[in-house]
Amino acid sequence: MTSTTAVPTAKYMVNAKFEVNGVVEKPDVIGAIFGQTEGLFGPELDLRELQKSSRIGRIEVDMKTDRSRTAGGITITSSLDKASTAILAAVIESVDRVGPYDSKVTIEKIEDVRDSKRKQIVKRAKELLKRWTYEATPETDDLLREITDVLKPIEVSTYGPEQLPAGPDISSSPAILVVEGRADVINLLRCGIRNVIAINGAKVPETIIKLSKEKEVTVFLDGDRAGDLILKDLTQAVDVKYVARAPPGKEVEELTSRDIAQALKDKTPFSAVRMRPARVTVPSQMLEAVSQLKGTLEAALLNDKLEVVGKLPVSELAEKLLGAENVNAVVFDGVVTQRLVDLAAEKGIKYLLGGRISDVIRRPPNLRLLTFDEVAPTSSGRTPND
Repeated sequence: MTSTTAVPTAKYMVNAKFEVNGVVEKPDVIGAIFGQTEGLFGPELDLRELQKSSRIGRIEVDMKTDRSRTAGGITITSSLDKASTAILAAVIESVDRVGPYDSKVTIEKIEDVRDSKRKQIVKRAKELLKRWTYEATPETDDLLREITDVLKPIEVSTYGPEQLPAGPDISSSPAILVVEGRADVINLLRCGIRNVIAINGAKVPETIIKLSKEKEVTVFLDGDRAGDLILKDLTQAVDVKYVARAPPGKEVEELTSRDIAQALKDKTPFSAVRMRPARVTVPSQMLEAVSQLKGTLEAALLNDKLEVVGKLPVSELAEKLLGAENVNAVVFDGVVTQRLVDLAAEKGIKYLLGGRISDVIRRPPNLRLLTFDEVAPTSSGRTPND
């Protein structure tokens, strides 16, 4: 099951399984749920209205396709009361078609999210109490040894064929800190950070690339333009998990222990750093379509004059493209998949603009693939449904 985007005050989680007698994709399943349940019980139990008011979370779908059959799971979180949540579950279970195919949805269970949270809190409280009660007081010899160790000279070791400056724990630690040069390594060793290694040059060493496949990598770079360029080179070759930076205008080698601790505390997941695409200029008609379609799970077809010549649910888009004529652009609140790319290319469509792009391998040269965030970025740099 995929991770679920929950509402802030979620009480319950509805878990369902589904089967479809045909090959469909996630947007098809989500579109069917919204389309077939709309208007059943009025606005107070309408799925779209409940999502807008954050009473329910985003519908998450996990699925697998086997020949001509698709099956998987559906999860959705709820802050409604028990009775309303049960009705919500029954509503989802009533979906009997996805696109042109028969389907069956079965509710497996409704979990009380708060029970799980209470158990985690009790478990953690026990751990804290045990540590607080039984943690031994350091012996005098240990205290003296710790103090005198400060006087020992800091020794920088080397690692890999390139003899990269490194701390002594590079081999044994499951996570490593990658810095720019030897002086950075020395400064971090002074602060007791021993799982550190430097790239020590402009080119990314093969040793760093290899280590990133085996260990969790945090890069810790200077807060200047050079640091920006090194980050770009590193992330093109290295599997980076987190990014930490020195304060603007400062270098890692000159930071105090407090500065280093704060910078590492403020480290950012690389996925958040890289999801900031530059804005792409497109015709105003396409921008207007994006504005109108966000959050609707609908699609718009535009002709050569960029006039909207058709609107339809995203779940019907693939089928509609099979017979499409004189369509220049497609704008839709969904995922750009390889299947849609192939259909659009076959029909001579010039633009395919969606909420996000999945793992598309074949990208036709005459078809431009874009996301909502590339043409109209949000303040966070992410699409609204991410």
